[in-house]
Amino acid sequence: MPTVLIVGDQKLQRLGYRLLLDSEPDLSPVGEAAGTAEAVRMTTVLRPDVVLMHILRPSTDSIDTVRRVARGDSPPHPCVLVLAPAGLDGYAWAALAAGADALLPETTAPHELTGAIRAVVAGGAVIPPDLTRRLIDTVRRRAPAPAALPTERLGALSERERQVLAAIASGWSTTETAHQLFIAPATVNSNVSRILTKIGARSRVQAVAFAYESGLTAPHTTRSPFPPPGRAHQAPQGGPWTARRRCEEDEP
Repeated sequence: MPTVLIVGDQKLQRLGYRLLLDSEPDLSPVGEAAGTAEAVRMTTVLRPDVVLMHILRPSTDSIDTVRRVARGDSPPHPCVLVLAPAGLDGYAWAALAAGADALLPETTAPHELTGAIRAVVAGGAVIPPDLTRRLIDTVRRRAPAPAALPTERLGALSERERQVLAAIASGWSTTETAHQLFIAPATVNSNVSRILTKIGARSRVQAVAFAYESGLTAPHTTRSPFPPPGRAHQAPQGGPWTARRRCEEDEP
């Protein structure tokens, strides 16, 4: 049964989340943390499957907490689901880059929240549709990253791994990628695992973001044809987060 650590500033709010999770037969709240330092400490002690963070006042401290929880020194690392006020696109991008697996508005309905928890436990990533378009626009406006780092990480990938990464970022499922590359779905998943290790990503959603930042693919408003070997590719409608959701059913 997936376990959940609840992190939030307000005691009454944490109680509400606990009651919600207690009402679900397949989810188990294992603890509560009132602050960022306590969240990191309790994550280390309790080893939850998911850390649910309700951020009332987004700050660099909360982003650092996401990073420390998601990428701490003591694996296995939990999934991180962040609830935050709407309209903070810069914060949303920073939270995802720090390692969050899901980012939802604090007005999310209870059934959507529990569904998102189950999705991240299963290896998925959850991003609201209305945020997807704005995140793509944010990617387009970002200044290019220093050439050395993405070039070095991209250069570590084999030609086959680049093909697989470009395909996933272009919206193709594991099954479709396997069919087009004439390989088994298990081989696609093995390539994805190696890609995540080589580029330092912990999930496919971060790998897709890397594909855009490194120039391997480019955001676009239409679904691209299957990417030919050694070419730059374009993303499907809905951007990298939609592409990530497309392949959840084939996640290794």
